[in-house]
Amino acid sequence: MTTSLHARALGIAFTLALGCAAAPAAEVKLRILETTDLHMNLLSYDYYQDAPTDQYGLARTITLIKAARAEVPNSLLFDNGDLLQGNPLGDVVAKVAPLRDGQVHPAYKVMNRLGYDAANLGNHDFNYGLPFLRRALAGAAFPYVNANVYVDDAQKNGPDARHAFTPYVLLARELVDAAGARHTITVGVIGFVPPQIMQWDKTNLEGRVVVRDIAATARRYVPEMRAKGAQLVIAIPHSGFERVAGGELAENEVAQLSRIAGIDAILFGHSHAEFPGPDFAGRPNADIVRGTINGVPAVMPGRWGDHLGVIDLTLDDAGGAWKVTASQASIRPIYDKAAKRSLAAADPMVEQAIGAEHARTLEHIRGQVAVSSAPIYSYFAQVADDPSVQVVANAQRAYVTRAIQGTAYEKLPVLSAAAPFKTGGRQGWGYYTDIPAGPLAFRNAADLYMYPNTLKAVLLTGAQVREWIEMSAGQFRRIDPAGPPRQTLLDESFRSYNFDTLDGVSYRFDLTRPARYDGNGKLIHPESHRVQDLRFQGAPVAPEVKFIVATNNYRAFGGGNFPGLDGSNVVVDSPDENRQVLIDHLARTGAATAGGQVNPSADGNWSIEPVPGVALTFRTGSGALKYLARHPSIRLVKDNGDGSATFEITP
Repeated sequence: MTTSLHARALGIAFTLALGCAAAPAAEVKLRILETTDLHMNLLSYDYYQDAPTDQYGLARTITLIKAARAEVPNSLLFDNGDLLQGNPLGDVVAKVAPLRDGQVHPAYKVMNRLGYDAANLGNHDFNYGLPFLRRALAGAAFPYVNANVYVDDAQKNGPDARHAFTPYVLLARELVDAAGARHTITVGVIGFVPPQIMQWDKTNLEGRVVVRDIAATARRYVPEMRAKGAQLVIAIPHSGFERVAGGELAENEVAQLSRIAGIDAILFGHSHAEFPGPDFAGRPNADIVRGTINGVPAVMPGRWGDHLGVIDLTLDDAGGAWKVTASQASIRPIYDKAAKRSLAAADPMVEQAIGAEHARTLEHIRGQVAVSSAPIYSYFAQVADDPSVQVVANAQRAYVTRAIQGTAYEKLPVLSAAAPFKTGGRQGWGYYTDIPAGPLAFRNAADLYMYPNTLKAVLLTGAQVREWIEMSAGQFRRIDPAGPPRQTLLDESFRSYNFDTLDGVSYRFDLTRPARYDGNGKLIHPESHRVQDLRFQGAPVAPEVKFIVATNNYRAFGGGNFPGLDGSNVVVDSPDENRQVLIDHLARTGAATAGGQVNPSADGNWSIEPVPGVALTFRTGSGALKYLARHPSIRLVKDNGDGSATFEITP
């Protein structure tokens, strides 16, 4: 190399070095906000009690959203799904005054004004069927993503399978660093829904769509998103945080997603829990201080807008590409449960946007259906036969009895399976059915049956009926007759909507025996039988005798993993909603009696066997105190002062 060429090369290198020194790596702070499982709680209004509430509602979350945005220069807002169904407002828009083509769904009248960046679909968003879902989504001014639902056609299992929805989006966003410089960053957003929608909404979805595994789908598309320019990838699974891997097509896959390279943050939901939070302390690979799962920042902000999810990311491009160098996830509540006070005022924008739909819903829920001769409440529904479950079981049984007339099944006995829906727990100690004796309005029926399930009936043997009840018996903890004089009765991880009681037969639970099934329907103690003295009309139930059992589409098609229930033995496939069946039954029964009265009192067809020397304790809402005199075998132990009370069933 000549001297002049060498000097020129040195000069170029020096110039480049000066350029690099003059343009150091940039650092950007980005805040990601999440709402999830709103279930149409747009206003802070309890339609089942027909009263305002300060404990949930997007109207109050908006106040937190505005505050969180004002604190930082850069933010993005996402919703995780389970938006369109969940309360009477959602039912009115879908069923009573159905949304028409070109109309904007009230949820999007609100959310469009908030400027959401993208949203994911939850399992309950499919409850009203695909045509309604697509009609509603047309009104959203922001993109929806779902990567694991495909069109059910000839290509569904091949490489050319078509997505039913947009699998992911790449959002170009201009972010500002601390020095005021602007940087355009491409944010990839991908969404997922539980594969179990094919069971839970079989009638709506079968033959139309198919669903693939969440984690497997992510492993396919996250690298593709990166290859197409995503510099930051946010996964929005409508899925919970599992303790152990659930295998292919698992419902809850957040821990699995956190192990997939290329995902920078996870916004999750579905299980209505709060992450990071004390309920996840000790969970493997979870850091509830930083809010990470396997090192990936993650957040799940409860349900119904009672929390806002916040993830703060620090990004820099020191290595030539944007990387997350620090993170902090947290949840912000709208209500202080300990102090019992609101932390966020309701934003008036929501009522301004959907006042007409709210008024229509109030008119709908206030219409009288019948008159109840006794109170209907669910405070003791998990420990004793219960009026809130009894009235539903009665309605289902009457419907199916009429439906099988003139068929090959008309001479078979009809049973009815029903479960309590409002039993406090993760929804709070005020979350119970509590209807005084007197007029029953539509809103009361909606309180008794919250979901838009459709009525089904299955053909079972006596042996299968017994196994159904054995699965329900997993709600109870095992009681040691030689153990402490007070023992906890309920397994609080067991969902009360899976505690089916079967009306039309009588039986008792022997809880000194271990549960026959685990929560996933796996037979774990084949030798154990908690269900004792199972009888029909006073006679022992023979294993081979046939029954027709009324239930709902969720259970009939495998929801809850109950043994013998997979959709193959459905004999009444009704399109009628269980809730409407209940309303019609109350109206019909009331019309046939003086004063329009119905009697919802429980018939006491099941009970828990006493354990000598052991009192069985449980917690429920303190509202139960006013009904305690109706339950002579139950005694108050302590009013806990937090809206709950501890009771015991005495031997």
